[in-house]
Amino acid sequence: QVQLRESGGGLARTGGSLRLSCTTTGLTFSLFTMAWFRQVPGKERECVAAINWTGDYTYYTDDVKGRFTIARDNSKDTVNLLMNNLKSEDTAVYYCAAAYGRQWPRSFSDYDRWGQGTQVTVSS
Repeated sequence: QVQLRESGGGLARTGGSLRLSCTTTGLTFSLFTMAWFRQVPGKERECVAAINWTGDYTYYTDDVKGRFTIARDNSKDTVNLLMNNLKSEDTAVYYCAAAYGRQWPRSFSDYDRWGQGTQVTVSS
């Protein structure tokens, strides 16, 4: 059974940092492209960052470039998202997602394995 489990969400101050982690079970991790999405009520889920199977290629949405860093550890079947200089508009539920295959780049619709999400709230 494929499981993606996020951790590390919570409350942070504006300008602060949080580190999200996603542990996976039930899949051959190195065969998957991994990503972090976020969603706020009333809006579509958006892809924040993605990383290919080797970690050599990454994608960031413009809003987080220079502030967020995605990284993966294929020996531990985990993918992390380091979020620095947080802003109030980063407040959302963050989801870990997986897309089978090593090709790059990926369409957002390719991601079909999802975690339950973790809440990130940024306030002053």
